[in-house]
Amino acid sequence: MSGIFSNMALAVLYLLNKLPLRVLYLFSDFIYLIVYYIVGYRRKLVRRSLRNSFPEKSDKERKKIEKEFYSNLCDYFVETIKYYGMSHAAVAKHIEFRGLDSLQKAIDNGRSCVCYMLHVFNWEYITSLPLFFNGENLSVGAVYHKLSNPHFDKVFKDMRAQYGADNVSMKNTLRHIIEITKNNKLFVYGFMADQLPKVEAMNHWVTFLNQDTAVFTGAEKIARRTRASVFNLELIKVARGKYVATFELLYEDASLCKENEITDKYFAMGEEYIRKYPAMWLWTHNRWKRGRASREAFEKHIADRKRKLGE
Repeated sequence: MSGIFSNMALAVLYLLNKLPLRVLYLFSDFIYLIVYYIVGYRRKLVRRSLRNSFPEKSDKERKKIEKEFYSNLCDYFVETIKYYGMSHAAVAKHIEFRGLDSLQKAIDNGRSCVCYMLHVFNWEYITSLPLFFNGENLSVGAVYHKLSNPHFDKVFKDMRAQYGADNVSMKNTLRHIIEITKNNKLFVYGFMADQLPKVEAMNHWVTFLNQDTAVFTGAEKIARRTRASVFNLELIKVARGKYVATFELLYEDASLCKENEITDKYFAMGEEYIRKYPAMWLWTHNRWKRGRASREAFEKHIADRKRKLGE
């Protein structure tokens, strides 16, 4: 039955894809009213996260951010629908990449590139990078988290690969990169490392938006292991449906960095961005649902199991 509903939903999305984006933006305005005022999609979570992240702001200021965020979220939805199958010329009207010369210099020096970015709108356009930057013996793409629905997972993978970007499963990232380096290929991969790690991967913590936050360190480990150059990829919305993505070199050789130095830098820069453009970040993700108590409980569970096995 779930497959039937998935196929019906995909059929609706296919029909919407044929509409002009200006019409889809009218649809976005309509679904904003539904999602925000009637359904209240994760509104309590968003409100709590904004309150904890910006205690210095007034209720009125946070409410303004909240509404702007949901408007951006709905725009993300319709933009992503239209993005599937968009012509090369049309893509260029929606996304401008800057700092590509820095990427090229790293590649010319024989270094792969690890590009850190946030879940900010509209990150899907970043997968068009191979249209603007590509080369022989070079893999360009992004690490992705597999969706639970196989039908939608395939659609998103196909969409993100439509211009030649590689989809690298988070679960198989290290294995994939080792295979690439064995074949003497370089890579330019984007890592969106601002989500919540699973409890077994909660090994490093930072203060992020006023909160004790467990963070991913896998991208840093890959960068250091491959001696990659590390970039920050900042995405800014300059108008409705128009974005500028700027690559900024942070470290020429990640292997020279201290442990967690890159990760800490990424989250410091991420917080700076979110404070500047608060309505652009994905607040509906439950970023702080697990804290140190979860990690401590996990460690106790592992210790108890080892003790029982040793008895």
